[in-house]
Amino acid sequence: MSNSWNKVGSISDFPADLGSCVKVNEQQIAVFRIAENGSPEKWYAVQNLNPYNQRMVLSRGIVGCTGAGHKVTCPLHKTPFSLKDGKHLGEGDVSDLKTYPLRVENNEVFLQVD
Repeated sequence: MSNSWNKVGSISDFPADLGSCVKVNEQQIAVFRIAENGSPEKWYAVQNLNPYNQRMVLSRGIVGCTGAGHKVTCPLHKTPFSLKDGKHLGEGDVSDLKTYPLRVENNEVFLQVD
């Protein structure tokens, strides 16, 4: 287990308002860069695996907003999750997503992955 920060790319490698998939320590992680009008960008990192259907698809999910913050919805079955804390936002018994610490420093993006 490591708590070190892993460089996963430069800011320009991550398109605004979309997800991207990176692989760190054999784990696929969906990284989201959310541009907001006049506010600093928001960044999120969650597991790429959708626990509902066991597919690695969340980086290709639909990004939106709820009253509680940003969310990603599975492109296959429309299962929604909070990007902030990984909570499942839909109906039924579906596990929450694992989230990962992310930082942006000097135009480079870093993830902390176990």
